[in-house]
Amino acid sequence: MRILLAEDQAMVRGALAALLSLETDYQIDQACDGDQAVAQLQQQQYDLLLTDIEMPGLTGIELAQWCQQHAPATKVVVLTTFGRAGYIKRAIDLGVGGFLLKDAPSDSLIQAINQVMQGKRVIDPELAISAMGEQDPLNDKERKALRLASDGKTTAEIAQTLFIAEGTVRNYLSEAIAKLHATNRIDAARIAKQKGWL
Repeated sequence: MRILLAEDQAMVRGALAALLSLETDYQIDQACDGDQAVAQLQQQQYDLLLTDIEMPGLTGIELAQWCQQHAPATKVVVLTTFGRAGYIKRAIDLGVGGFLLKDAPSDSLIQAINQVMQGKRVIDPELAISAMGEQDPLNDKERKALRLASDGKTTAEIAQTLFIAEGTVRNYLSEAIAKLHATNRIDAARIAKQKGWL
């Protein structure tokens, strides 16, 4: 079985790869961020993507979305420090096979991978219950614009990155600010991050 491990923290990535190599006979390839993961997924067929959520480039949720559209045979397990309801809800909606916290015991990770490969879904019950809470009010375009704004990008830079007009960016950000009852784009990004919607 071939696994792609996408994790931006080198020490965590190395430790997970070593653990999986020692405990299983899986072949483990590594990606240091979401963009590198997509490049590798385009060149190689993987049985499973094991991904962090918060990474430079594409997030783990965006990677799961990419797999759903371009590599549907690749199963996805999200491994994260953040058990935020918004993340879990979005992951479940995308058909992610597993959602585990990084502080879970190593044998439960391997067990979860095996169960996901058998077509089962593995989500910590408490996390699943919390995901049934609030609905994410943001659409994909608003989320992308807000995420770039939270990285300190100007309206012009966001427009250039997303290949849209500056007026459209302002509209997306205004909508996001209104939906989140925020005072400005920074406040909106903070609220969205806290809820796991960004």
